[in-house]
Amino acid sequence: MSAPIAKPWLSSQSDQDPRSATGNTLKWGVVATGGIARSVSEDLALLADAELYAVSSRGQETADNFAAAYGFAKGYGDDDGVHGYQRLLADDSIDVVYVATPHAQHHQIVLAALNAGKHVLCEKALTINAREASELIGVARKKNLFLMEAIWSRFLPAMQRAFDIAASGELGDVHWVSADLGFPAPYSPTSRLWARQDGGGALLDISVYPLLWALGTLGFPQTVSATGVVNDDGVDAQNAMTLGYNHGAQVQLTSSLLAHGPRIATVAGSLGYLQSVGSINNPSELLVRIGRGELRREVFDVIGRGYTYELREVTRCIQQGLIESPVMPLEDSLNTMRLFDGVRAQLGVSYPNDAH
Repeated sequence: MSAPIAKPWLSSQSDQDPRSATGNTLKWGVVATGGIARSVSEDLALLADAELYAVSSRGQETADNFAAAYGFAKGYGDDDGVHGYQRLLADDSIDVVYVATPHAQHHQIVLAALNAGKHVLCEKALTINAREASELIGVARKKNLFLMEAIWSRFLPAMQRAFDIAASGELGDVHWVSADLGFPAPYSPTSRLWARQDGGGALLDISVYPLLWALGTLGFPQTVSATGVVNDDGVDAQNAMTLGYNHGAQVQLTSSLLAHGPRIATVAGSLGYLQSVGSINNPSELLVRIGRGELRREVFDVIGRGYTYELREVTRCIQQGLIESPVMPLEDSLNTMRLFDGVRAQLGVSYPNDAH
């Protein structure tokens, strides 16, 4: 049987180095200059057919400094009432834009990028809610432009291998999955992780990674039950989800901005189990044990920080005229936002974007 998440094109090629060119060079624009923008820009620079062309920020000096540090040709800051990202999107030389702003800004910026005729890779969560996601997907399809949510872990060789093992039948029938991701994030009401107006909280920022282990092995669930810790600002500091499936499988997922956890994923079947080693969003090893037999260890390396694999997929899709990735289809992003909308309703979490 096949895994619920498709295999990347790269894994079927004789050259599986994500840095190798697959077509004409694309000129990239990066919106925002935070930590994730820095990490992704470092990996983007490794691709033979990617040109780091422009970056935007609210401050011109910040944009210029980022451009100089990471090798972008241009920096765009706010100027005379025009946002830096708007100036970037007006640059006809740019082929594709990577949006790395806080969640609550994704809808507005991605919509502007699509209306400017740009292909888009947008950081997760794609939007605040399913309504926003549905609108962006409709615009992208209407304009025949590529759009993808940046869930980089889907493309990593270790993750794909885990999905393959689960689908192969080696573990037998998968009956339960568990996964956790957490770290104590210093509280600040203006921090992206905690600010309600930015879409702060554990759910939208990190729950996609535990959820990925469920989606990659069992697919989307039929039922979702959630509990959580909601702080005085109205964002979830911690959440726990139980997913149910019609065939009887169960999943337990925990995400926390309060506590360190082991960051382990377990896939348990009737014949054996699989467990991740290293953070669940970028495993360094997989452990497999069938029955009471010997433990098998599979070790994985990544090129760059690991974002190279999703960047190769985006580049390859655009070069080949695709408007979505078969590994990260837009329907999966929409269904994830619907799932998260349901979880937020159970937790009592709402955001300003929900009222729009």
